[in-house]
Amino acid sequence: MDECDSLTSENCMLKDVCAEIKKDIKELEHENKILKSEKVDLDMKHLVLHDDLNKVKETLSLKEEAFATDFAKLKNESLELKQSVESILDGNSKLLNKLNQVE
Repeated sequence: MDECDSLTSENCMLKDVCAEIKKDIKELEHENKILKSEKVDLDMKHLVLHDDLNKVKETLSLKEEAFATDFAKLKNESLELKQSVESILDGNSKLLNKLNQVE
């Protein structure tokens, strides 16, 4: 009988351990669902941030292109103005020389 009682006692302990393991499994499954939900939220946030980053890159690229175009235009205008000023100064210098010769 002692062996039967011992087996019964061991069986009860194993049932308790199994019940604890089943409880732990349910808790882990619940935590797993929460983590999966959080992962989905993070994935969505990642996609939104990725889209935002692409939009910012596109905007920056367009602004860089506009800057380069505007810079080239301003550089050409500056060169034209410099040539115009030099031409006017040259003309003024020639005019002054003629006036000095007349006097």
